[in-house]
Amino acid sequence: MHLLLENQETERLLFRKLKASDFDSWLPFHQDPRSSLYWEGLPSNPVQACKEQFERVFERYDKNLGGMNVLILKKNGAMVGLCGLLVQNVDKIQELEIGYSILPAYWQNGFASEAALKCKSYAANNQLADSLISIIHIDNIPSQKVASKIGMSQDKTTIYNTNPVHIFRTKLQFT
Repeated sequence: MHLLLENQETERLLFRKLKASDFDSWLPFHQDPRSSLYWEGLPSNPVQACKEQFERVFERYDKNLGGMNVLILKKNGAMVGLCGLLVQNVDKIQELEIGYSILPAYWQNGFASEAALKCKSYAANNQLADSLISIIHIDNIPSQKVASKIGMSQDKTTIYNTNPVHIFRTKLQFT
C-alpha cells in the first residue's frame, strides 16, 4: 500500500517527500507559537520540535506508515506546508488519517483544504481504506473547519497522546 502522494498535484500545489534540507523552510512553523497553541507535550524549543517532527516523518517513511508530503506552491516553488496520509492507532484501532499543517505565512488561503481533498481522493482512487479520519484538538477550530470543508464530520471525542481530540471521519466512495 503506497501512502505517499509523491509527484501528485492540485491546481496550486505539488506534493513531494520531505527531505532533511527542508528543515530551515519548515522551522518557522515551530517558531510561531500559534502553530502549537493547542497541542500539549511538544518541545518548547522550536529547533528541537522541528527536529523531532522530521524524525517522526522519516521513521514513517522507513516503516511504510505513510507520512507528510511537502506542499510546494507551483507559482513560485515555495514550501507552504505538509499534508499526507498517516497510519494511526486511535483507541486501539488502526486508522488512516489525513494530517495537515500549513506554515503561518500561508494560513487562510485554502491550502490545507486543497491538499487534504487531494489526499482524500488519492485514498479513494487507490482504495486505501473504507474511511479516513483527522485527529484534531478539541480547541483547534481552524483545523476542524478544514475537516468539515472536505466532507468530514465529527465522529467521536477521545484522548490521543494525552490531548483531548475530536476524531473527524469521512467514508470513502470508490469509483
